[in-house]
Amino acid sequence: MSQLSVDGLALSDEQRLVRRSVREICESFDRAYWRERDASGEYPREFVDALAENGWLGALVPEEYGGAGMGTSEVVVMMDEIAAGGGGFSAAQAVHGGIYNSVPLVKYGSDEMKEALLPKVAAGEASIQAFGLTEPNAGSDSTSIETAAERDGDEWVVNGQKIWTSRVDVSDYLVLVARTTPKDDVEKKTRGISMFLVDLEAAYEQGGLEVEEIPKSASGFVHSFEMWFDDLRLPESALIGTEGEGFYQVLDGLNEERLVIAAECVGLGRLAIERGVAYANEREVFGRPIGQNQAIQHPLAEAYARVQAARQLTYDAADRADGAAEGERGSDDARAAIGARANVAKFLAAEACFAAADAAVQAHGGFGVAREYDVERYFREARLTRLVPITQQLALNYIGERVLGMPRSY
Repeated sequence: MSQLSVDGLALSDEQRLVRRSVREICESFDRAYWRERDASGEYPREFVDALAENGWLGALVPEEYGGAGMGTSEVVVMMDEIAAGGGGFSAAQAVHGGIYNSVPLVKYGSDEMKEALLPKVAAGEASIQAFGLTEPNAGSDSTSIETAAERDGDEWVVNGQKIWTSRVDVSDYLVLVARTTPKDDVEKKTRGISMFLVDLEAAYEQGGLEVEEIPKSASGFVHSFEMWFDDLRLPESALIGTEGEGFYQVLDGLNEERLVIAAECVGLGRLAIERGVAYANEREVFGRPIGQNQAIQHPLAEAYARVQAARQLTYDAADRADGAAEGERGSDDARAAIGARANVAKFLAAEACFAAADAAVQAHGGFGVAREYDVERYFREARLTRLVPITQQLALNYIGERVLGMPRSY
């Protein structure tokens, strides 16, 4: 990597170890590998397997279950490096779920659930890549979900529909969010929602689950699906945590995950700038490299400044999130502070990586849309980061309401 990977960050010994180890893995997968995966839509199994074999999918699994027991500050470095290492935002997303979907089990799963599954996740022998929340009538408004889980003896019966559920095809388990109490029967619409662990193979065999892939133009090798649940029966033990408290369980840790998404954005921005600069230095027009022209140089330089600012903020916010004592983190003030930093980081990182990808495409001229130069993929991915996991507008809503004290807009 060039000087774009140095940037004067003050890293802990653990963070430096993560950066070095993950970078070594990424260097084994060149640009051609990612270009081929994007063209074919084939999931990068070799890359994910390499990370799993080295224990990285168990980054957030406690050491007592065979995991690395890391925190947000280390995972931020990991995902930044994966995105910057050539695979971009899509490569990070290929493993993001496998890392973060274990967190609900760590925090809320029963002892039996944790003992049975977490060691396998840490060893790469089982995956929880899929998280089922979004529905056709419940996108950003998660409290409006209609998928229902009703008790029937010692089982739960699930009916409903999910959409934009990613990595179902490469996952052994699904973390499912469903209503266990109808919205009309609760005092607050955030109540009555629960989380479940679904064994996907058992669900298919039972005939209670059907899936269909959603064709899309960005992150094409990370497949997304529509899911239909028809009287799917789950054992009582499939419940994760407390019945009716699932919405709050989803929110717990959401800010830390948002910081990791921001890191994936800045990693993509770093990658786009690196490719744009390399081409600008190599390509000659009118007898000189095009990078000598300020019309090419300045957009890349400005994008670099914005990416580095977002990166510094993201790393600092991750350190602060990890540094908060458990008692303090649970307070409203601490949660608000972490939430403010997480939403600012996600907003700025997404905007910065989009500007970087745009500058890289522009520097390439007509070749900016040629697949062989890769930057057109970076541009597609950068546009996606302004939509997922939350839109830029929702991040601004949080800042406007929770930080600036303005009236709620929705």
